Amino acid sequence: MSSTGQDASNDSEAQEKAQEKAQERAQILAEADEYRQAYRRDKAKSQTVGNMVGALVICLAVVAFLIIVTWRPKHEQVNAVEYTAQLQDARKTASWVRGPEPMPTGWTATSEEFRAPQQEPMTWHLGVVTNEKKYVGLEQSNVTTPKFQADKLGRTSDDGTSAVAGVTWQRKILLDRKGENALVLVGSGVTTIVTGNAGYPALEAFASVLR
Repeated sequence: MSSTGQDASNDSEAQEKAQEKAQERAQILAEADEYRQAYRRDKAKSQTVGNMVGALVICLAVVAFLIIVTWRPKHEQVNAVEYTAQLQDARKTASWVRGPEPMPTGWTATSEEFRAPQQEPMTWHLGVVTNEKKYVGLEQSNVTTPKFQADKLGRTSDDGTSAVAGVTWQRKILLDRKGENALVLVGSGVTTIVTGNAGYPALEAFASVLR
């Protein structure tokens, strides 16, 4: 082989090797660039999530602070009513109407109603809130049948008796109202009911001041 042919062959091999190196370099650069871009994307995502978490923590801290600063305990408003005038008027029509004389200390009347239709029955209602924010209600009527009791109390079961000022009242458990009881007195053509969620001692205390 001539020297000229050998030189040409060497040049061709050199060019091929140069091309291979160039391709390898280009591939390495491309992979490096792809890695950098992936790293930047992951970093941006982590920074975004971190920022969101940080902002959320700050927001919750501010809300908690405002709640602590502005919170005030809620006190149920008791709307008192003046019942004595209505009680006196009711007694002019129905002498059997009774009311607390005096009202137990710290107890507040919140509702009252006397109904005297042209035809019987007549009814008298007085609602009271105790000093412990429990309810006591007085229900009276000139009806002595079980219907009046059922209308006011729903389903009941007997629970013994209570002696109040020498008078025996029938104790009732209200089956349709959790935690409520009643004292029932039927006699002389009148039904008197003292009911509520204040417990038997409070119901008895209220019954003892009815006049």
